[in-house]
Amino acid sequence: MICKTILTVLMLMMIGIAPALLSDGSQSAHAQAPVKNKTTKKVSRYACPMHPEVKSTRRGKCPQCGMTLRLVKAEPSPTPSPTPSPIATPSSDTGGPSASTPPLRIPDVEVYDQHGNRLKFNSDLIKDKTVAINFIFTTCTAICPSLTATFRRIQQEIIAQKLSVQLISISVDPTTDTPERLREFAAKFKAAPGWTFVTGDKAAIDSILQAMGTAVAVKTDHTPMILIGNEKRNYWTRTYGLSSPSTLIKVISEAANK
Repeated sequence: MICKTILTVLMLMMIGIAPALLSDGSQSAHAQAPVKNKTTKKVSRYACPMHPEVKSTRRGKCPQCGMTLRLVKAEPSPTPSPTPSPIATPSSDTGGPSASTPPLRIPDVEVYDQHGNRLKFNSDLIKDKTVAINFIFTTCTAICPSLTATFRRIQQEIIAQKLSVQLISISVDPTTDTPERLREFAAKFKAAPGWTFVTGDKAAIDSILQAMGTAVAVKTDHTPMILIGNEKRNYWTRTYGLSSPSTLIKVISEAANK
């Protein structure tokens, strides 16, 4: 009887101790388990060529202008999202112009117009003026003819409304686009006085494009953006260059009346 009681007590003690041992063992094993490092991976970033504030981690189209987002760069991300983030929508109205912040700092570099005249870009073409600027090259067969034809219609309306606005078309291919080529291109679209086609040394043109946020590695990737500014009022905005002329005239008129 005594032996049976002792055996029972021993069994109960073993039952009580075993879980503790198991628990301690589990905790010890857990404590000794190696901690896995988080894998750092590259996250692709995409942005709209015309609205650089529109960004996404996936391919898609700009909600403002419908342009295909372009790959900007791949950045390391220690904690990547399990799903791609949605496209960020800017605060400006959908489809409308987007104001630039901070104000542009345009270099006063030497350039040439379509007549071969030597000009200071900022001093002679921008300072104290209301301007509308697009970006073209003469061998383009895609959007450039449409952009230039739209500028022709805009100029006709500017003249009709007696607006004081300087139109500027900057070549993104200054090596090819000599003043002579630009003059032929301008004549094809019946450009009137007050519409300047700009070329020059590649470094000078690149500095202008960089300042305006329109620099591209490949000329065919240039943006269909129109940059509109009232330099005297320090007001700048950008809008889609393939919009209707009436829509663009409205934006230009608002800038001129600031």
